[in-house]
Amino acid sequence: MKPIYEARRAMSLTFGFDMIMAFITMLAAIEMRWRLFGEFTSRPFPDHIPLTASLIFMFSAMSAFLAFQVHRQVWRHVGWPDALKIIQAVSFSALIFIPMMFLWNRLDGFPRASLLIALPLWLTLLFSGRMLALLRSTNRPFQLFRSRRKDAPRTILVGDENALAEALRQMEHAPEGSPLQVLGLIEIGGMETGRIIRGMTVQGRLADLGSRLDLLNARYGTYPWVAAVGEARARENMPAILAAASERGCKVMSIATANEGAQLEKVRPADLLGRRERQVNLAPIEQLVSGARLFITGAGGTIGAELVHQCAALGPSQITVYDSSEYNLYEINYFLESQYPEIDCHAVLGDVRDAVRLQDTMIETQPDIVIHAAALKHVPLMEANPCEAILTNIGGAANATRAALACNAKRFVLISTDKAVEPNNVMGATKRASEIIVSDIAAGSNLAVSMVRFGNVLGSSGSVVPRFEQQILSGGPVTVTDEHVTRYFMTVEEAVYLVLHAAAGQSAAGTTGLYVLDMGEPVKIQTLAESLIRMKGLVPGMDIDINHIGLRPGDKLHETLTYDDEHLSGTNIDGVSKVAPPDTVQPNSELAVETLLKLAQARDTAKAMPLLCQLVGMTEAEEEAAKRASIG
Repeated sequence: MKPIYEARRAMSLTFGFDMIMAFITMLAAIEMRWRLFGEFTSRPFPDHIPLTASLIFMFSAMSAFLAFQVHRQVWRHVGWPDALKIIQAVSFSALIFIPMMFLWNRLDGFPRASLLIALPLWLTLLFSGRMLALLRSTNRPFQLFRSRRKDAPRTILVGDENALAEALRQMEHAPEGSPLQVLGLIEIGGMETGRIIRGMTVQGRLADLGSRLDLLNARYGTYPWVAAVGEARARENMPAILAAASERGCKVMSIATANEGAQLEKVRPADLLGRRERQVNLAPIEQLVSGARLFITGAGGTIGAELVHQCAALGPSQITVYDSSEYNLYEINYFLESQYPEIDCHAVLGDVRDAVRLQDTMIETQPDIVIHAAALKHVPLMEANPCEAILTNIGGAANATRAALACNAKRFVLISTDKAVEPNNVMGATKRASEIIVSDIAAGSNLAVSMVRFGNVLGSSGSVVPRFEQQILSGGPVTVTDEHVTRYFMTVEEAVYLVLHAAAGQSAAGTTGLYVLDMGEPVKIQTLAESLIRMKGLVPGMDIDINHIGLRPGDKLHETLTYDDEHLSGTNIDGVSKVAPPDTVQPNSELAVETLLKLAQARDTAKAMPLLCQLVGMTEAEEEAAKRASIG
């Protein structure tokens, strides 16, 4: 059944109920009037009066309810605005009924007091039906309405039925009044088109958003805001919303519904991912971190800093932040000292390439958990500086693992990347090699090792989103490597949360686990660029151009999270899978890595690159491409 027919069917049923109740209540009212106040031996009015009066009352009710559009109400979302309309329609029905009865027989034989009985009885039945529907859907049949603020901006809400109802309900109960003046609703699937949710009309489906905005602009003289809620914030829906809004210069907001009420927010790049909200369970992470001594390398970077933020909130006894950037180290140390003065904090300026500095620091601080987030990650720069990538990404990982063993740490966490899978660039190859060497060094020890692969972190330094936003701010053009290129994206908060969960899950001493995070579906970079432009109220191709500059050295069209011969197995952590078996140990890998590091220290790129390719199992074609890139 088409959405419009489904809506009409629902409206017909509710309208039919209201009219039948009107007919029954008038019949009952006349009978009650006679039995309570009339003669019991004989009726004081002709026998045809009750039936005729009830029919006239029903037709009066039909006229009033159609005029006030009561039939469009969605019962399970009815609110105080709907109740006011019902009261107005019932009162108007009485005003229509009296003249119609007068024209029929000048009210001859009609007991006038029965109208005073019928109206409250009818209202009781109308509200009982709606309150029953509310009880079944929300368990809150007695809902009150609080008036909206007069200065609230005019807005059209876009979302799924339940999310729209919840957003309206929470705005009604906002302490300072509703933050928005809602003019209408757009329901994603269009299933409730034409009906009313908590006093607001569902004006169409997502495809109708543009035309509804034009209509409201014609009526009010300005375009309203567009607020996305629930399923409207999903990745498959946000581009259409942004397209309709940007073409008309509408401001786009998002509404997050929570226990504390509807939160009005600006649309963020993270909304373009459309990732479902995970059920947060901090217990395993808190058990891991609370009271523990932590050592985090690369602590001033995007991922490292978020690791510090989340871990500090869980009550560790000590955090050592280790970074080679003086400014980044200052920032994260200031955060810890100002926000968590009770934590024993050590800020150490050092490079993970310096094995002595790293090991001495760990022996001094005696961490229980070492999280190695330090790395060089910019693909084109690493193509141009392969020896630096080898020294930091491979040498740094080896140094951190050996230092963790030297200080008798219990757990070691390596932050890896999807580019380590089937690598065709230096950055990916060095991260794959770091997985291999960490597993090899830790083999046979009491160290529990977790290696976690995931894709791009949205908004991290050097990622495409900040670059796109800067290009848009400067007037364009936005540069995309290829219109078909895709990438996995995840917010840094979710990535770190899952990394810590994976570390908590790898609890057995002397074991190594390779984990992959659920990145959702890959995002098309072209679509991401267009959506970011529209987020600024601009139109791609008109206000801001998009130029395709071709793939850079080392770039892939598409990334993958596992090798073909790697098998994923589920874990008890939502969003984390384990690669079983890890299969990261290579024969003589420690010796090969030591040789590779010596060549990199000598900046002998010509000999270092073939050895790196051999270590990670790159094909001859990939090896040849890597050689050409390093020579270039």
